[in-house]
Amino acid sequence: QVQLVESGGGLVQAGGSLRLSCVASGRTFSTMAWFRQAPGKEREIVAGIVWSSSNTNYADSVKGRFTISRDNAKNKNTVYLQMNSLKPEDTAVYYCAAAQSIYRDYNYWGQGTQVTVSS
Repeated sequence: QVQLVESGGGLVQAGGSLRLSCVASGRTFSTMAWFRQAPGKEREIVAGIVWSSSNTNYADSVKGRFTISRDNAKNKNTVYLQMNSLKPEDTAVYYCAAAQSIYRDYNYWGQGTQVTVSS
């Protein structure tokens, strides 16, 4: 059974940092990514990483502030999202997602974790 379990969300002041984690189990994936959805807005991709090459891709709105990374320490496939210089507009529910393709067809999703940035 495939599971993606996120952690690390919370409340932070503008300019602060948070690190999100997502542990994937049940199978391996070609790509893992972080999406977010703010109230009243569509879900958008924030960052993605190709597992085999560590190639990364970012939304323009987070370039230079967010970093996606991955490791498989202790046989746990984990993807991280380090978020620095947070802004109130980064407030959203953040979702971990996984795909068997490269940067498309995300068929597996975590439950989401709330990130709130206060001004």
